[in-house]
Parts: sequence; C-alpha cells; structure tokens
Amino acid sequence: MILYYQTHSPFARKALVFAHEVGIANRLEVIHNETSPTQRNERVYAENPLGKVPVLLRTDGPAIFDSDVICAFLDTVHDGRKLIPESGEARWHALVLQSVAQGLAQTAIGLRWETVRRPERLRYPALREGYTEKIEATYDWLETTLDPAVPLHVGHVALATALSWIEFRNLPSFRSRSKLTRWFDEFEQRPSMLATPLFGETHD
Repeated sequence: MILYYQTHSPFARKALVFAHEVGIANRLEVIHNETSPTQRNERVYAENPLGKVPVLLRTDGPAIFDSDVICAFLDTVHDGRKLIPESGEARWHALVLQSVAQGLAQTAIGLRWETVRRPERLRYPALREGYTEKIEATYDWLETTLDPAVPLHVGHVALATALSWIEFRNLPSFRSRSKLTRWFDEFEQRPSMLATPLFGETHD
C-alpha cells in the first residue's frame, strides 16, 4: 500500500501513527506530497477530489481518504487488538474523542490562517477570537473528560497528533491543563510518535 503523506500535516501523521500502533507501518510506502488550499498537487487530485492528504492507495481497490477512513480501513488488515472498538460505549467514546480531536486540529488550522498565513490586511479578528475560544474550550473539556486508564484507541491517536501539531505551529497552548499535559507528554514518547516527527513548512 502507498500512503500519500505530508510531514507537517496532523491528519497525515494520524494515519501513519495509527499504522505504527497496529503494527503494519512496514506495509506502507510513504510518499510525501506538498499540498495546500492555494497550490494544486496533480498527483493527489488524481486520487482525492479534495486535493488533500492523507490518501491510501491500495492494490485491490480504489483510493481511500481521509484520515478517519484510512484508520478504519487499517484496523481491518491486522490481527491485533482493534483500536476502533466494534460495539458498545467503548466505540462511541473512541469515535467522539476522534471527532473532537479532528475538530480541534481543523480549528487550529483556521486560527493559523487568521494569525500567520493570510495577508494581514485580510485577517478577521472576530474569527480569530472565535477560533481561539473553541480551542480553549476544547482543552477544558479534555482536562475534565480524558481518562488515562482507558486502553489505547483511535481517539487517542487523533488527539496526540492534533496537540503535537498545535505545539509545532506555536498555537494556543494546552499546558496550563495539568492532566492533559501529563497524558500528552507520556503519549508523545510512544515509538509511533517518535518515528513520525513533524517538520517542514506549508508552501502556498
């Protein structure tokens, strides 16, 4: 399988960390592709009409995207414990945390547009403040609901890669939340995270 990747994407990293966690990273050929909303990558567009990574190319079927779907697929092609529980409250817990983490990353990307990437004269302060409020509220929610005793699942992978990207881009910090910080610092030392460091800049 081939994974179209980007070394500075929280979503692409999520898919690759997941592959490491379920023990099949060695079955992926990882190919970096630069993408951005303002630069068309024809190779990526040929597989994903949204022009985004990650994209998983399979030998026996059409391409799969985005990171949620790629992780769901990868969880079907290994023999270990599933990281997306199949039923019950454990399933909904994992999927809700994944959704929160994905939303957190997307909101942080929006905030970065309003603080760094968009030309200053085009930035919208009210939108910047709204994004910041959502990020801070999410940190507060995580501080009170994240349970370190819950076995590893896809939501944890999504959350760790989102928080790591937020720190990588120097966006509002979560480190005033002690429980969340302890959880993240421990997760960041996992081999899957150490094997997939973030680096590089977006090219617009």
